[in-house]
Amino acid sequence: MNVKRTNLPIMLSCLLGVFVLAQTPTTVAQPASTQQGQAIASTSSELAQRHYRRGNTYSNLERYDDAAEEYRLAVAADPNLADAYRNLANIYLSQENTQQAIPMLVRFIELHQGPITTPLVISLKTTGQLLRGAERYNEAIDYDLRAIAADPEDDSQVHIMGNTYNNAGEIDKAIQVYEQAIEVMPQNAFMYRTLGRLYEDEGQLEDALAQYRKAAEIDLSSQFYRELVQNLEARINGTLEPIRNG
Repeated sequence: MNVKRTNLPIMLSCLLGVFVLAQTPTTVAQPASTQQGQAIASTSSELAQRHYRRGNTYSNLERYDDAAEEYRLAVAADPNLADAYRNLANIYLSQENTQQAIPMLVRFIELHQGPITTPLVISLKTTGQLLRGAERYNEAIDYDLRAIAADPEDDSQVHIMGNTYNNAGEIDKAIQVYEQAIEVMPQNAFMYRTLGRLYEDEGQLEDALAQYRKAAEIDLSSQFYRELVQNLEARINGTLEPIRNG
């Protein structure tokens, strides 16, 4: 099986070469340096895949240290082998080595191409969570916002993120979280209500009122939202003392 897998690209390359010569007789051959570079790249990719497969085997056998070493060799041979970074991150996480896991997850996210996948969503969420846990809030917010956009059905993650930033005094980032949430969950009244509360706490009363009104429009049966609107309107008009809505 290995012989066939190795020879197939060579066979296809030969066929392609014949086709090109037949169509364009004046084609200039590639410089030797280019051909050598392609051969090195192909060899490196094959070596990376070999180490990657060994890593998977060791991981399945729960020989995680051996697996980690194979994944490290894989990415050394091919720095663009995304899945090796993700698997290596998973090993670090299982060993509670979060500081080593974070850059591996970041690299996997950077290399991911194409449509949104479950591994990408999980990696975004995990990276944001780990960075928040390390109080690296300026780095975390980007991954949190991307996680919300990637999984708009997970409203619980929004509240976890928002509460973490709010409790840490990072109010601007909590506001960003809920602003992103209403972008992807436009019919979730509670998101508008929570964003309104953050605005109100920051003294942005008109912005808060707009969010409360939106929540009341979405959930017409909620007396709570109607009272939020009425109370804040009265406060803005100077007829009601400030009331923290919790």
